Amino acid sequence: MKTLMKAAQITKYSKDIHIQVNNIPIPEIDENQVLVKVKAAAVNPLEMLIITGSVKLIQDYEFPLTLGNELTGVIEKVGKSVTEFQVGEDIYTRLPLKKIGAFSEYAAIDATAIAPMPKNLSYVEAAAAPLAGLTAYQGLHEELEAQPGKSVFIPGGSGSFGQMAVPIAKEMGLNVIVSGNPEARERTLEMGADQYLIYKTENYVDVLSNVDYVIDTLGPKEFDNELRIIKPGGKLLSLRTGPNKLFGKKGNFPFWKQKLFSIAGAKYDHKAKKHDVEYHFMFVRSDGAQLKKVTKIIEENNIVPPIHPTLFTIDNISEALELVANGRPRGKVIINF
Repeated sequence: MKTLMKAAQITKYSKDIHIQVNNIPIPEIDENQVLVKVKAAAVNPLEMLIITGSVKLIQDYEFPLTLGNELTGVIEKVGKSVTEFQVGEDIYTRLPLKKIGAFSEYAAIDATAIAPMPKNLSYVEAAAAPLAGLTAYQGLHEELEAQPGKSVFIPGGSGSFGQMAVPIAKEMGLNVIVSGNPEARERTLEMGADQYLIYKTENYVDVLSNVDYVIDTLGPKEFDNELRIIKPGGKLLSLRTGPNKLFGKKGNFPFWKQKLFSIAGAKYDHKAKKHDVEYHFMFVRSDGAQLKKVTKIIEENNIVPPIHPTLFTIDNISEALELVANGRPRGKVIINF
């Protein structure tokens, strides 16, 4: 008789949030995996993109699908080829894209995707860190290949992404400019930002020019404004606007998908080219080795991600998703086990 666990699942892509909490068997692990008893999982806007099928060209899933992309937990079992981790260890992870499933009581996870949890954070706090941390790390190192002495602007950088990106960018020797809400100004400057614009009173388009790199967290409506402040030969990396030709090429997608990405992103590529700017789009992937570097940055800078004051359980997951989709969370929304 298999032991069962609760898991929040969808049975098809749909415009509405229809989540079922089902009892399913605790997963078996293979030799390269660990079994993790989940302590906390974060709810991200990415969940909505997965539920609605908006990212199915990048990653298509089989159903029923257990949702959830990042979690913290304790290792309960270790596969026989896993040497780096022990039973009882606290870990956190951005789950591999092909095998998500953080909204469940247990998860079987490839050992290459996990890292020891930052010592300065609780399970709830640490659950909010892997996705933002890896996005910042991969964005700055791999997509922008940012060079020391250059400048990076992060519009809308007062949330959990900016909190991770600022120290990583500073460590790389960049001049860091952030715009965001007045509440986060002091915190962001303390973390090393060189300049902070309060978006309600200072419009970055009027203040900035000749920036080397922009990391966009706001989406398509800011695209034209962002291009106007980037110096010729600079790069614009968007986390929101959408895939393009370069994304298809770098991701080694099949030719027909590359073609579709290229068509989908053509208008953005065209606009960027007019400004002599290279447009990048990224989709964060799991990487335990990089996550270790993120852990070090979190511990050294004592980064504590802001958490929405109400914690949810797996049984009221629909409310949590609703809040992320349509509400105004005051920090990362967390499912607490």
